[in-house]
Amino acid sequence: MGCGSVSKPLKVALLGAGVVGSQVARIILNHADDLEARIGRRLELVGIGVRTPGSRQGIPDELLTTDLDSLVSKGVDVVIELIGGIEPARGLLMKAIGNGASVVSANKALLAQELGNLSRAAESKGVDLYYEAAVAGAIPIVRPLRESLVGDDITAVMGIVNGTTNFILDKMVTDGVSFESALAEAQELGYAEADPTADVEGHDAAAKAAILAGLAFHTEVQLDQVFCEGITTITAADIAAAEQMDCTVKLLAVAKLTRDDRVVVKVHPAMVSNKHPLASVSGAYNAIFVNSREAGELMFLGAGAGGAPTASAVMGDVVTVARNRHRGAAGHANSPYTERAVAPIGDSWSQFYVTFDVVDRPGVLAKCAAVFGNHDVSLRVVQQSYLADDGTEQEFAARLGVMTHAAPETNLDAVLDELRASDFVGSEVRVMRVEGF
Repeated sequence: MGCGSVSKPLKVALLGAGVVGSQVARIILNHADDLEARIGRRLELVGIGVRTPGSRQGIPDELLTTDLDSLVSKGVDVVIELIGGIEPARGLLMKAIGNGASVVSANKALLAQELGNLSRAAESKGVDLYYEAAVAGAIPIVRPLRESLVGDDITAVMGIVNGTTNFILDKMVTDGVSFESALAEAQELGYAEADPTADVEGHDAAAKAAILAGLAFHTEVQLDQVFCEGITTITAADIAAAEQMDCTVKLLAVAKLTRDDRVVVKVHPAMVSNKHPLASVSGAYNAIFVNSREAGELMFLGAGAGGAPTASAVMGDVVTVARNRHRGAAGHANSPYTERAVAPIGDSWSQFYVTFDVVDRPGVLAKCAAVFGNHDVSLRVVQQSYLADDGTEQEFAARLGVMTHAAPETNLDAVLDELRASDFVGSEVRVMRVEGF
């Protein structure tokens, strides 16, 4: 291009004008000069696809359209997908990629299911697929896993990736309130949806865990391969038991290698040692802890949701993609997928904390220890306390809290079955996984 010539603007189509989409649109429109200086080329927002017509604050009405298909037609350089869900998002992105557009998405549900297919389509067309905002809002974690640490061997990724559940658990710990009360406050403050199922049952975190696992271990992980357990059954007794062990209860997304080099991906509540950095992550914040062979331990912390933080991550990807288009080159591709298998939860090793009531008579503690030993689960800590004496005769008068050493999940399941079938243990046997010791 000759000296003094002016590059044509890069044409950008935005799908979605919700909280995040509207913020992204305002950034592109209101900071056009700054963005051009950083990219070397101007961004032209050619249209914003919405499902229902109507004005959006700060966005010119002429940019809005319900014809989303027309926005991803040939001639568009970058498509930003912020509509969420599987369809029509998947079809629109495949069409955009097929027409030669680079793509930026924050759609965790879609990427957890279709990342492999979308990545292969983008690679075949020589275009970019970026999705930093899909996992933890403003926290830069996708790019470090995809690029900065790609020459290292990651052994585990563990994090708090859902701000709603972290807020709820934090309120239960600090204020001593019930799950229901903490959830109601989260909804009042806007941290939780009217229907909080995706958050409190762990589905949102599971989608993010699938994406993180695929990046960390260069393997394709399907959402249905992620073990998922939410926080709806967490009680004040669980919180108190964690405090006795100098732990804090967190909902964790975990991806790690098994002893035979398979990948296990899981989401569940866990007692996290207060000595571990994740234990101190409070409120609606997110954090991701990475273990790797060469870099060692790394932690990424920040706002995991919200319009402005998520828009920041989206715009970081948009600028990167735009720079690549300006240079006429695609950016960093995903690493080729390996054939590394995804292990079922039963093959995963964890530490556990098991609580149950027992009859108060000689030899019971030995019998309980024998149950664990029968299934090759060794004990690390055993705590005994007496239940409140209200003057009435109680069959089960003592409560045991047992922390194990690491053991296979299948072995622990066998322990639980035997405890529940015994005549010296009460009907309720509770278990929580333990991390950070």
